[in-house]
Amino acid sequence: MRLATWNVNSLRTRIDRVEAFLDRHEIDVLAVQETKAREEQLPLMGLQARGYEVAAHGLNQWNGVAIFSRVGLDDVTVGFPEQPGFGDALEVEARALGATCGGVRVWSLYVPNGRKPDDPHYVYKLDWLTRLRAAASSWLDVPTALVGDWNICPTDDDVFDVAQFKNSTHVTPAERAAFQAFLDSGWSEVTRSYAPGYTYWDYYRQRFERDRGLKIDFVLGSAAFAERVKGAFIDREERDPAVFAGAPSDHAPVVVELAD
Repeated sequence: MRLATWNVNSLRTRIDRVEAFLDRHEIDVLAVQETKAREEQLPLMGLQARGYEVAAHGLNQWNGVAIFSRVGLDDVTVGFPEQPGFGDALEVEARALGATCGGVRVWSLYVPNGRKPDDPHYVYKLDWLTRLRAAASSWLDVPTALVGDWNICPTDDDVFDVAQFKNSTHVTPAERAAFQAFLDSGWSEVTRSYAPGYTYWDYYRQRFERDRGLKIDFVLGSAAFAERVKGAFIDREERDPAVFAGAPSDHAPVVVELAD
């Protein structure tokens, strides 16, 4: 089975690229983030014609997650238990979606950005991660993958210039500790040994062309999932504006190969 995760930065804008990516790499399950639309607004006919079942959760033009599967899609769950909200009304945002695909429980996750270390959104981010870890503790006994845009650089190697980020989110000790807490709880990050490069490059000042990126898209697996992983890669070409037609997402897809 071939599982991928990709922050597409608007599914409606990049549906042609998504369909081409699925065809090019024969992806069985794709978890996407930042769909930026409600489900009824999504252009799904091409995916469905290719044999993909779709689960999607979006509330407005922000956030949004989805899972596309051609190996079955069952037990769809919107959000995780005790998922916190944000804003004056404490809205639970469209940031987590689970489904069972080909015997694997897949969670498409779009972790809050945090904005700045002194912003309420940063506190929300840490709370969100803490509550996700608590909910996920009961998922470790079955093949489960927590995949998506984690908005954290767990190590200095995951950011092109740590000094430039010294006053920014993504690299703070609290965020890194929150990520490490998943690993300490029994989850394994399964892509790094196969695909150590960056997964995100800002559109600003030709960051991709100069390879000034971040590694913030990860696949964390339970033991039963991790033991099936036989490879992984980052599709850098999908981020390269010179390779395919149309504007790319600022993230590259991450693909994981699973043994039968």
